[in-house]
Amino acid sequence: MATINENFLKLESSYLFSTIAKKVNAYKEANPDKKIIRLGIGDVTQPLAPAVIEAMHKAVDELSTESTFRGYGPEQGYDFLRKAIAENDFIKRGININIDEVFVNDGAKSDTGNIGDIFSTDNIVCLTDPVYPVYMDSNTMAGRKIIYSPCNAENNFVAALPKEHVDIIYLCYPNNPTGTVITRDQLKKWVDYALANQAIILYDAAYEAYIQEENIPHSIYEIEGAKKCAIEFHSYSKTAGFTGVRCGYTIVPKELDTLRSLWLRRQTTKFNGTSYIQQRAAEAIYSEEGKKQVKKTIQYYMENARLMRETFASMGFDVYGGVNAPYIWIKVPEVAQEGVSSSWSFFDKLLTLANVVGTPGVGFGAAGEGYFRFTAFGKREDCIEALERIKAVKDLL
Repeated sequence: MATINENFLKLESSYLFSTIAKKVNAYKEANPDKKIIRLGIGDVTQPLAPAVIEAMHKAVDELSTESTFRGYGPEQGYDFLRKAIAENDFIKRGININIDEVFVNDGAKSDTGNIGDIFSTDNIVCLTDPVYPVYMDSNTMAGRKIIYSPCNAENNFVAALPKEHVDIIYLCYPNNPTGTVITRDQLKKWVDYALANQAIILYDAAYEAYIQEENIPHSIYEIEGAKKCAIEFHSYSKTAGFTGVRCGYTIVPKELDTLRSLWLRRQTTKFNGTSYIQQRAAEAIYSEEGKKQVKKTIQYYMENARLMRETFASMGFDVYGGVNAPYIWIKVPEVAQEGVSSSWSFFDKLLTLANVVGTPGVGFGAAGEGYFRFTAFGKREDCIEALERIKAVKDLL
């Protein structure tokens, strides 16, 4: 008889954003005349850069003729994109990355969830709390022991090093969901810990393009010794609006050669590669015009973040993030409905009173209770209208 992986039964009944969608859809059905503004899920609203669109059209045309048609591509990505990644995202920053260390994927979510395939289920995992749910859920599915390092206002949202031995550490900076960052000195402590304890850091740098301040590392490989203990993940979803296009990449350094070989073996078995069209689109991001266009879009979202950060602060909320990341993390009033957490209570009130959707902090972990996440990926006019609506009902939240 076929049996199930009972670790799946340990998961919440539905993914966080599925729960939010169900609540919003139920409200819409009951109130079809209400205009709902969504500032919750991290989906983008600005169109793809013209350079990207041009590259995609050209790639489609290439596939339409026999002489330039392409079928299966290399599972780890075409060399033209891997070379562009190595040169622009690393070598220009003084980090020596070879194209053999670059693995193109269909978005960071896939690889951060799948990377566990090459690690034993006996490994002990350390997650910061609050945390991007994929890290927690994928390791719960595998049956690994997870310990949490809380991040909150008291420690300035920088998690403390584990007090017990761990084997795998997930770090995400700029952070999703809190929008906070880590300095080089703070990141060095994690690298030193990993080296001393023979641990592996899985570093999610999906939002590094949003960093505005000079002293914030864009890559963990800026820290000496990190290539001996860290795998790094990147995504074009928020950088270049690829949430619907799907493309990103993972770096597995040669210093971790066994892991690199295992990851290549895993990918050639379970992954058919990212499409040629998507990879040509990603390559265009690194052209001179592409860089300018993508930067303009990032500035658009960061201006939204500034407006949101300053407006929430003016309303008396404690506000975090929004300086080097497109996420705003606020402390909500400690008022809960009966049997409902403060975070979800705030969500319900925000939806019904202001018709605005955000994300309850507790959905990202126990330490997220009492907080709430907004994203800056909305249209400018929607962000402004949402803020005005929230101002109008502030005393009722």
